[in-house]
Amino acid sequence: MISFDINNRKIHHIHLIGIGGISMSAIAEILLNWGYRVSGSDVKDSKLLDKLRSHGGEIFIGHHEDNIQNPDLIVYSAAIKKTNPERMKAAALNIAEMDRAEMLGKIMKQYGKAIAVAGSHGKTTTTSLISLLLEYSGLDPTILVGGELDEIGGNIKIGESPHFITEACEYVESFLRFAPFIGIILNVDEDHLDYYRDIHHIKEAFKKFAALIPENGFLIACQDDEHIEDIYRDLNCNIVTYSIERPADFMATAITFDPKGCATFKVLHKGEDFGEFHIGIPGKHNVYNALASIATAAVLGVDPEAIKKNIHRYRGIHRRFEILGNFNDITVVDDYAHHPVEIKATLEAAKQFPHKKIWAIFQPHTYSRTKAFLQDFANSFKDADHVIIADIYAAREPEDKEVSSKKLVELMDENLDAHYIGGIEDIVSYVYENASPGDLVLTMGAGDIYRVGESLLKKSKIIEE
Repeated sequence: MISFDINNRKIHHIHLIGIGGISMSAIAEILLNWGYRVSGSDVKDSKLLDKLRSHGGEIFIGHHEDNIQNPDLIVYSAAIKKTNPERMKAAALNIAEMDRAEMLGKIMKQYGKAIAVAGSHGKTTTTSLISLLLEYSGLDPTILVGGELDEIGGNIKIGESPHFITEACEYVESFLRFAPFIGIILNVDEDHLDYYRDIHHIKEAFKKFAALIPENGFLIACQDDEHIEDIYRDLNCNIVTYSIERPADFMATAITFDPKGCATFKVLHKGEDFGEFHIGIPGKHNVYNALASIATAAVLGVDPEAIKKNIHRYRGIHRRFEILGNFNDITVVDDYAHHPVEIKATLEAAKQFPHKKIWAIFQPHTYSRTKAFLQDFANSFKDADHVIIADIYAAREPEDKEVSSKKLVELMDENLDAHYIGGIEDIVSYVYENASPGDLVLTMGAGDIYRVGESLLKKSKIIEE
């Protein structure tokens, strides 16, 4: 067992509140693998929780003070407030607590080469790419990814090497509790403005994240991002840059796209030929994600030929331009895009994909983000032929009547065929009746908008039968 001491007390039993989350469940699996007694609770059951049960986890459905059965430590996810009955019971019993990010940071410190992938966009894809490059090259990393990756059978894979890789989310500065040997900054953009004041506040957080990297460690950063030089200017660690536009250590040149929008490009490393690469995921934004992954693998000593061979094998993660299926010769794709920059990048990738018309079906995520970027959202659908906006997915927030999906549609270009249709089933009916053979139906959002695609395919199957 890898041992944790909290206030000079040995830890044996750890209880996780919100254990069913994509990151919390992975932490629980690591702790079980290390020999801890692990219990936890969540509001609903899932396959992730079934997996934890199979490894010996004690799972409670619903939050109740009786679930606290004398653990040595409580770990809670960001959604769990102090008023949660289990946290209140733990406080009454004076049981030590820490949040998810702090626990993840403690886990990272047990690995000699922890890799943390940060950035406003592209973290899950890049984490997955790097993970598989290391896995296929025999480095046997421990992988914790914020999505389901078929190649590792889910969101977590426990390895035996010093290599550990995870996403580093900037929300509420949680990534400042991490301990990276290699830190990656993909991009810096305005987001999470329910917490950050402005872009300057966000840059300060990323600069603090980069400062966590030890002197013998590495920052791998996108030189094309306008904010990046301000972030790494005074760092003492090794700095490795990548780009498409500006001079950098790793540069992608001669970029071409195949009929499905997937890129082939040459890479120059400090001006020297590093090889030609082909990726199996569409869009220019994924060239950047691939470059970050190539640079990381190279820093860790992976042979360029192995990188070239294995990067081509990656076919994406669930909810990242994921092709769900086809009905009536209409292709259905789902993507996690929930920020104006991500929507533009996803639609740009969709333009490269075979289609007659693009249907962009978007579900705004949180009132605060929708309100902060309302006009930017309105301007982000110009590459779509038809736009449908669903009701806002509130997530962690109470309703804000000052902003709505209907207002978003009203701000769009009057020449754009845009409609507000609030509910999932109403959207399904409209698209089924109006989309034509050869069209591409693209659902976007961080909520449950993927249900539109699933329902369209199910509806088609039922009608055909």
